Amino acid sequence: MKAKTTTEKTKLHPRNLDRFGYNFEQLIKLSPELQQFVSINKHQIDSSDSEHAKQTIDFSNPDAVKALNKALLIQHYDIQDWDIPANYLCPPIPGRADYIHYLADLLAETNNGVIPEGDRIQGLDIGVGANCIYPIIGNSAYGWSFVATDIDEKAIQNCKKIIAMNPKLMDGISLQLQTESRFLFKNIITPEDRFAFTICNPPFHASQEEATKSSIRKVNNLESRNTKTKILKPVLNFGGHNAELWCEGGELGFITQMIYESAKYPMQCLWFTTLVSKKENSISLIRILNKVGAVKIKEINMAQGQKTSRILAWTFMSESQQKNWKF
Repeated sequence: MKAKTTTEKTKLHPRNLDRFGYNFEQLIKLSPELQQFVSINKHQIDSSDSEHAKQTIDFSNPDAVKALNKALLIQHYDIQDWDIPANYLCPPIPGRADYIHYLADLLAETNNGVIPEGDRIQGLDIGVGANCIYPIIGNSAYGWSFVATDIDEKAIQNCKKIIAMNPKLMDGISLQLQTESRFLFKNIITPEDRFAFTICNPPFHASQEEATKSSIRKVNNLESRNTKTKILKPVLNFGGHNAELWCEGGELGFITQMIYESAKYPMQCLWFTTLVSKKENSISLIRILNKVGAVKIKEINMAQGQKTSRILAWTFMSESQQKNWKF
């Protein structure tokens, strides 16, 4: 079973610190509260040693997922006292780290193959949420600085709390409330700004009903490994405030708005990027990018376990302008 686990994890980026799975023994030492959620997965017993079974947590339990995140943030990024309010998105750390690492590779392409590091590399996180995950990982792994925005005042306040509890983040992350929810870059990007990249985990769903059905489906997929019982009511295991999970027009509408707005700031950002969960949306979005005059479009595939997603990246800069970008 160990070989299978290693193969699955190698779908993650080569620099992903969770590429070879979780060391629960170490994680529990760093964050003892995780202990109560760790159990033996009897369905993954190592065939070479019947007494050895793989440790795991119940990923349908919101408290277990949050406890694992807390431990991983301590282990990999020296982040203490991280927490989020009830019902806010609790993102998987390995998947979010992958996005950051692939961004680093993208920036290296126009920097002689060298990943640019340090606080001169500034990113813009659209919809940071209450968890502040992308800025935390980007700042900790590469020293990048971030402007992190959200339309939710409570989310911004929680990010401020996380930063206050981790002083090393104070100079690397600034927070800004987007006061007009229909805009993404307006009110945020100023004429003086030069962002190396934007990053975004957009709301996937077009309505609260659609988001609820998806949550039930995810929980049932997890539960079906050990039981045939079906869940009929939503469980907030994955969390997610309304603005984090759904918006009018869903993922396609949100990113379409992002693309049209990005065309108004062609020289102020080297790479605009966003996650795209649905492959069919990617096809439509590339068509829109060509329509607004994107010079270069890239689609970067990512995989974690059975889930596949992609980063859509575009720039309005010519090849020479990209190479002349000062990191």
